[in-house]
This record gives sequence, C-alpha cells and structure tokens, in this order.
Amino acid sequence: MVMASVAPPPLSFYHRHKPSTHLQRTSLTVPKSSLSSPTTHTSQIHNLSHTKTQPFLQRLQHFCDSGKLNEALNLLHSHSQNDAFFPSSEQAIALLLQACAQRKDIETGRKLHAMVSAKHANDVVLITRVVTMYSACGSLVDSRGAFDAARDKDLFLYNALLSGYARNALFRDAISLFHELLSLAELVPDKFTFPCVVKACAGVADVELGEAVHALALKVGVFSDAFVGNALVAMYGKCGFVESAVKVFETMPKRNLVTWNSIMCVYSENGVLGECCGVFKRMLMLVSKEEGLVPDVATMVTVIPVCAALGDVRMGMVLHGFAFKLGVSEELTVNNSLVDMYSKCGYLDKARVLFDMKDGKNVVSWNTMIGGYSKEGDFRGVFELLREMQREEKVKVNEVTVLNVLPACLEELRLLSLKEIHGYAFRHRFQSDELVANAFVSAYAKCSSLDCAERVFCGMKGKTVSSWNALIGGHAQNGFAKKALDLYLLMRDSGLDPDRFTIGSLILACARLKLLRCGKEVHGFVLRNGLELDEFIGISLMSLYIQCRSMLLGKLIFYKMEEKSLVCWNVMITGFSQNELPCEAFDTFRQMLSSGIKPQEIAVTGVLGACSQVSALRLGKEVHAFALKAHLSEDTFVTCALIDMYAKCGCMEQSQNIFDRVNEKDEAVWNVIIAGYGIHGHGVKAIELFELMQNEGCRPDSFTFLGVLIACNHAGLVTEGLEYLGQMQNLYGIKPKLEHYACVVDMLGRSGQLNEALRLVNEMPDEPDSGIWSSLLSSCRNYGDLKIGEEVSKKLLELEPNKAENYVLLSNLYAGSGKWDEVRKVRQRMKEIGLHKDAGCSWIEIGGKVYRFLVSDGSLLESKKIQQTWTKLEKKISKIGYKPDTSCVLHELEEQEKIKLLKSHSEKLAISFGLLNTAKGTTLRVCKNLRICVDCHNAIKLVSKVTERDIIVRDNKRFHNFKNGLCTCGDYW
Repeated sequence: MVMASVAPPPLSFYHRHKPSTHLQRTSLTVPKSSLSSPTTHTSQIHNLSHTKTQPFLQRLQHFCDSGKLNEALNLLHSHSQNDAFFPSSEQAIALLLQACAQRKDIETGRKLHAMVSAKHANDVVLITRVVTMYSACGSLVDSRGAFDAARDKDLFLYNALLSGYARNALFRDAISLFHELLSLAELVPDKFTFPCVVKACAGVADVELGEAVHALALKVGVFSDAFVGNALVAMYGKCGFVESAVKVFETMPKRNLVTWNSIMCVYSENGVLGECCGVFKRMLMLVSKEEGLVPDVATMVTVIPVCAALGDVRMGMVLHGFAFKLGVSEELTVNNSLVDMYSKCGYLDKARVLFDMKDGKNVVSWNTMIGGYSKEGDFRGVFELLREMQREEKVKVNEVTVLNVLPACLEELRLLSLKEIHGYAFRHRFQSDELVANAFVSAYAKCSSLDCAERVFCGMKGKTVSSWNALIGGHAQNGFAKKALDLYLLMRDSGLDPDRFTIGSLILACARLKLLRCGKEVHGFVLRNGLELDEFIGISLMSLYIQCRSMLLGKLIFYKMEEKSLVCWNVMITGFSQNELPCEAFDTFRQMLSSGIKPQEIAVTGVLGACSQVSALRLGKEVHAFALKAHLSEDTFVTCALIDMYAKCGCMEQSQNIFDRVNEKDEAVWNVIIAGYGIHGHGVKAIELFELMQNEGCRPDSFTFLGVLIACNHAGLVTEGLEYLGQMQNLYGIKPKLEHYACVVDMLGRSGQLNEALRLVNEMPDEPDSGIWSSLLSSCRNYGDLKIGEEVSKKLLELEPNKAENYVLLSNLYAGSGKWDEVRKVRQRMKEIGLHKDAGCSWIEIGGKVYRFLVSDGSLLESKKIQQTWTKLEKKISKIGYKPDTSCVLHELEEQEKIKLLKSHSEKLAISFGLLNTAKGTTLRVCKNLRICVDCHNAIKLVSKVTERDIIVRDNKRFHNFKNGLCTCGDYW
C-alpha cells in the first residue's frame, strides 16, 4: 500500500516557522475562530555569514556526507572548546543529528542528545531533531523520553513524534499522542499532522476514527493538500472501504503521481483488478496534460502484479514495453514484478530470461523465480535454482524461500527432499517461524508422514489455531478421522476456539468415518456460530451428507447457498452420481449450465458417471459433445469417464475409438478399457489388451488385475483367472485385495466349483468380507447346495445382520430347495428387524429423458399400453418356444400367480415402453439394479428375434447384448 506519511520538512539548519495560533477544543473538534491561517514569527537566526562559521560548517558537512560522524563529532568538540566566541553550535548539532538519522547511528546520536540536554535544554528545535533521530533509528522509547523532557512543545515537535510512531508501526501510540495534541488549546493540527494520524488509523483498521480525522481535516481546511488526500485514500483502501477511497480520490482538488498510485493500490489490494487497470489507462491519458504525471517504479510494481493475478500476459507484455520505454524496467523491484507476472501466466522461459539478465538480484528475485517453478510443479527446476541461490554470497535463503520450495516436494510426494529442506530450515532456525512450522506439518501430512508432522507440531513453542488446523487436517485427509477428532478435543482443552478451517477438517473426519450423528452435532455448532453461509463450511457439510448417503440434507444446504461456486456444483453433481441418483445429477448439470457457470473436468466426469449408471447413451453423447467444445476431452479423467460411459452403454466400438486416440496412455486409461471388455464378457479381448499394455511399457496395478479377473469371470475363463491371481503377487509383487478374491470366488462358484471356492475363502490371508460370502451364497442358491449355503449364510449374517439382501439370498436358497417353512422363518426375521427387499428397478433412456420402472409399476399414464404390449409379445415368442420359468418366482404361490408376477418384472416393462416409443430398428438400452433372472433372459432373447431389434440389458453384474434370439453372454451369467 502506498501510504503518504509525511514528517515536517527538514530544517535548513536552524530556520523554520512556528504557528502561534491559540485554540480551545475537545475531542476531534476545533472552534471556528481557529480555522484562519496561522500567523508566524521568525525564530532567532544566527549570522551564517560569520567568517569563522562558514568554513567550519562546510568541513562538518563533508564529514557527514562521507559518513565520518565520529570525525564530525570530534570537530564539533574541538571548535566548542577552543573558540569561546563560536556562535554556531546549534546549527552544527542540528546538522549532525540529521546525519545520524540518515545513517541510523544511534550511538553518536546519544552523545549529541547529551550535548543538547546539557547546553540547549530549552531549544525545542534541537529537541525536535533529537526526537526525529531516535525515531529514524527505531528507538521510540528514547524519542518519547526526549519529547517528554522538552519544556515547551510546539507543533513541529508533536509532528516529529507522530511521524516516528507512524513510521515504526506504533499506531496506537500515534493515536494517543494525537488526542493529547487535540487537548492543547494553543496548537492546531496541520497538513503534516494529518497524514501521520491517518496512517495510524489505517494501521489499526479503525475506519470510524479515520472518518472522524477526515472530517476534522475538512474543518481545519487541510483536505486540499495532496499529502492529506493521499493518506485518506490509502487509509480507506487499507480498511476495505473502496467506495470511500474512490470518493476521496474523485473530490481531491489536486492529484499528484502518489494519488494515482494510491488509488490503483486500493483497487489492487481489494481485488477490484479490472478497475485498477482502468485507472491506469485513465492516468496515461492525462500524462501529456499534467506535468509530473509520468508513471514511475511504484506505478509499475502496482499494475504489473494485477496482470499476473488476471493471467493477462498480453497486458503484462505491454507494461513490460512501457517500463522499458520509461527507463524503469532495469529497476530491481520492477524486474521482480515482471518475473512474477510471466511465471504466474505460465511463461517460465520469459521469466527465466529476465531473471538471468538481472545483476544484483536480491532474495525477493530468487524467491520469485523459485516460486514460479514450484507453482508449475517443476521439481528439478526448483532444486537446481535453490542450489544456485545457496552459492550466492550476498543472498541468503529465508523463510519465504522455504515456503516456496515445499510445494515442489508435495507435487512429487518426495519425502526425502522434504526432510532435506526441513533439515536446512532447522539449521538456519527458520522452523521457529510459525508459517514455516505450520507448512512443514501440512507437508509431512500430505506425504502421509504423520509421525514427522506430530514431531514438528510438538516442537512448536506457541501453537496457534493454524498449527492445530494443520495437524487435525492432516490426520483427517489421511483417513485417521478418530485421531483428528481427538486432536480437536485437545485443542479445545488448550483454550483455543476453532475457526472455519478447524470445522472443515472435523466435518471431513466425520465424513470419512461416516459418523452422521457426530457430523450433525458439528453442523449444529456451525448454525449456532453463524458459519452456515461460509462457502468452505457449506461445501464441507455437503460432502459429509453425501458420504453418509443423506442426499436430502446435502441438497438443502446446496439450495440454501446464495452464491454457488464451481466447487459447489461439482460436489453436488458428483454426490448425486456417487449415491446412484443419476436423474438428479442430470438435472443439476443442466441447472449449472443455465446458471452461467462453465462446467470443468470434475462436473463433466461426474455427469458421465451418472450416464454410465443408467446406460443413458444420448445424454452421454451430449456431454461428450460439450466436453469437445469446451476442450475438456483431452483431460485424463474425462477420457476415462468417456471410455467407461460408452462401455456401460453397450458401445464398446466407441470406447475403443476414444482409447485408440489417446497418445500417451497411462494405467488409468488401460484399466478402464480392460474393465469395459470385462463387463461385456469379452475375456479374450481383455487379456489381449492386458498383454499389449505391458508390451508398451505400462506396468499393471491392482485395478488392472481386477479388470482382468472380472473379464475371466464373465467369460468363464476359470483356469486363466486362477493363473492371474497367482501372478499378482508372485510375478508383479501386488498383494491381492478382498475384491480380487471376491471375483475369483464368484468365478469358481458360477462354474459350480463350490468346494474349491470355499477352500479359497478359508485359505485367504485376510478375513473375508461380506461381499465374498454373499457371492458364494448366491452360487450356492444357483446350484442348490444347501449344505455349503447354510454354512456360508451364518458367516454372512454375523458380519451384516441388518442387510436385507443377505436374508433375501438365504430365502432364495431355501425356496429353490422347496423348504418353504424356512423361507417363512427368514421373512419373519426380516419383518422383525424392519428390513425390506430391494425392489427390482430398470431404467431406459428415450429422447434424452431417463424413465424408471419398478416391479409391477403402474405409475405411468401408458402403463396399460405397456402391459398390453408385453402380452402381445408373449404370444409371439410362445409360438417359437417360450415357456415361463416359474422357478424364478421364489414365493409359495399358485402357478398362474407366479406367471403373473413374471410379467411385471421391471426390465420387461422398460422394454415394452421402449418398443412403444421408438422407431422400428432402434436399439433399446436397459439398465437394471439387480441380476437378470432366467425367465427374463430367455424371454428377451426371443423378443429380440420377433421384433428384429438389438436389446442391450446391463444388470448389476454384466452386459447382455440380445440379437436375433441370442445373447452375447452365451447363457453364462
């Protein structure tokens, strides 16, 4: 911030004018009688033409200019002692005091102060010089002591001490002294007083006092002075009152270069960047009209960073040329600003050229260039420049250097480099700096080295809220949610109150542990403390409820937020997708587009995931077109989401096309295409891609193997699947996870090898989870193995006693074996617990809209037509061999009732609706939440033949592509 804080003008040796107006006033008011121009009288003036004085003062001036203050002091002593008629000791002392102030030589100044106290105790002019000298040397205690010792205090003396307080950031002392000045009737603040006081008001951010001082300046009649106006502009800007600053600027009768620089600084520091550039252009239009209004170094270092913040490199280049034309581009501060601007705009090469060309670089120059490399994630560039900096003799690494280097370590997650930087910081005692210590806590946490983070934290002397936040946030982000909550309690015990970042970390911890009740308690704290409108807190709460599958509460917070940022929309869209609410995700994406916010990669990935869930191909294509138009399709996450979406919509050819267009394929891209072929049952193709992936130098990971195992499972490649499970650890050093074992157990079970599947489960190195037991129980039901099934069900219900699906599997096992008494017992148990079977649900997309169908759904207006359509279809397929398979109805009902239930299966309703509302030959794509039953599978095969339609059904396990009476699964699912 450019702050016009002006001390009284330097005395020409011993000459000055002294105001003599006598005033009576209280607070910040003065009587009207005091507002006239003060009268002046001339102080005693010594005869400078004395023949002995002139050569002496010239010699004294020479010593002062050369910095030889001891020689000057000795010369003064010599003349004082040897010449009894030496008349100019006051001028000489004043000259020496001024030199001490400029050189910050407090020791020589103290000796001069002693001379003044001994021989000139009543000379207020010299005492003013003493006060100014001490202020310049940073010793305001001595300044105040000299001030208090003065018997007669005039306005110059008050202004000198006020200026000292303001320059040394002792703002409250300055305000107190100003009030003391106002209590004196004989003195009136002048144009030199007000800039100091206004700066003090800015320093304590007391805009009300600043406004009172502003009013007094108007009343006294000094507002027309440019220095007073400049100080007011700066004060209002510092306090965040941009409109008031602009009003002062516009009403100033006289503006100088400092005025224009000040208002640009106000706009810049308050984030009104466009207006800052506008003022600069307006100023340039006046350059030829107003003398002295030529941009200077201060102008350049104000406007160039604005270009950096806006990312406007074109404007930055114009300013670079302008600075060169003005002859200020070689100034170090301007050069540093240009380096920073080019770095932040992504032009590191240009920044480096400017940096290398500049001689006499300071620590800011090095920090700026290192920061540029760090922001670009150029780990090598950062450390090469750091080593070069350390070889410089005149430049020393400081705290800012360390803070700039740390992000580079995090970009590469290089724990070793982080420890090296930490060691360097420790040796140079930078770790005592709070910002540096907090940064190391956060850095170690992001590298998952929480032990190191805690050691740094425990070594801190004064732990602030920011320090606790770094440690709490680190544990929450690394999944140690319980420890994060414990640390919060310790923080409260230490007497510190949480801030918005603490609350955000707590909410994250609750979300990780899915502690909905605890999260609601934190939400209550937020409401009681008025933090609910804070965007960061709001987004954190939305994430909590999304993780805890309480989307209604998440929606309420989302719609309550007045201004929704890009992050808000991203969280909501991905939340709906993660919670399997695809229609809501589509609606939210459309709302985002209509609100004027441009979706980025995260939102596009989220909505593509929603398209995948319900095989919404047309919507997926629309999102794909948007991604292409917005230049987002090259992003790896978007690419993977597109491959996955087309695969899950049954369009493997399109998935393959997108995959083939990717130039540099990483593990994620290979994994998603292998998984796509896997869910389609194309096991051989998936294995071919797996081999090709390795031939192209890309190492498979655990996700790759999961995709390959799924492919083997759906293609019935049991031998190959078992071989890949063995290769994971033996050949690739990848420990199989539970999901890998679950896939192999399902593969063995579906092939009828139930004993081998059970043996694998019992021999697993880790305890099997519910997914593994559930898969095995489903296979027992398919093959009617009651013995193994009952053994498996006991294990399953021990792990998940309150999950309806587990009881349904057991009930189906008993029903398939005709044990209806056991079926009734299982259903009674479900009723007692309060569990309900998940209803079968199917989706079909027609005309860009997704329609949902439940078992026996009669909610649509066309439900009667749908039922009639299926009845007609059933008659046609009965003629070519269809017979209802009532073994799929696991209820103790009459045969006709079972047949009636089969007709109401959701996928049959969706297909009938699709046939009614699409043109002949259109492929139908249906998505179902449960595994397709044998009866529906047989019926849809024949429907595809009689209607001459391709019908693609994706159940919760795999794809079934029905065509001309056949299915791509080969009746193996």
